[in-house]
Amino acid sequence: MSKRQRYAAIVSLVVLLLPLLAGCTPNPQGEPTGVFGKYLVKPISDLLDFFFSVLGNYAWAILVMTLLVRLVVFPLTWKQQKGALALQEIQPQIKKIQDKYKKDQQKLQQEMMKLFQENNYNPMAGCLPLIIQMPILLALYQAIMYNKHIGTHEFLYMKLGAPDPYYILPLLAAITTYFTFVSSMASQPTTQGPNPMKAMIWFMPIMVFVLAFKFPAALSLYWVFGNVISILQQVLIFTPMKNKRMAQRGATR
Repeated sequence: MSKRQRYAAIVSLVVLLLPLLAGCTPNPQGEPTGVFGKYLVKPISDLLDFFFSVLGNYAWAILVMTLLVRLVVFPLTWKQQKGALALQEIQPQIKKIQDKYKKDQQKLQQEMMKLFQENNYNPMAGCLPLIIQMPILLALYQAIMYNKHIGTHEFLYMKLGAPDPYYILPLLAAITTYFTFVSSMASQPTTQGPNPMKAMIWFMPIMVFVLAFKFPAALSLYWVFGNVISILQQVLIFTPMKNKRMAQRGATR
């Protein structure tokens, strides 16, 4: 696994774990504090209340907020996918440089940076969008935790402030997490060597199920909604984009 692959795997795991860790610490009875709470968490919580007043149910309010957040970060996700495809196109040149300068790491780094510059490729393109998304996704997650009204409402058979009594939501969260990884791998360019995504394809669904088992239903709903949106993005947008790019490359050979 290359350094870049390791960094991408670590950042991806942090993106998924940060909301989980943060969700264990807030005091739902208090108000969001600090710059993060005041300018991100509180406004998102207020928006949830607004959408509830329009839609009449906090479950649909959470869905709309999840859609809005994904819409905001979509340009970053798009850039990330384009960066991954650009990397695939220069893989043969990367391999030649690695073979040629494998005994001279300094020269190897210089030639790699030169190749990236010539092809307008940013090696941080895969990680930076994930890092930028963290505050937004974390703010939405904490807004659900802090909002005093969500927990008093119901959706279908469950109270949004209590865990799903029949464990259907934790199971859905785990299943959709699994398919999120599967669909994401399908949209990624095919490269040689181990894929860091494969190491998490089973671990993350299990962890999500265990955590969602005790989380309020509102948080599990957010998880499920977010996963479904990610799957649709991958299947309807990014996988066709990858296939089209590969077809164009095949036609020019």
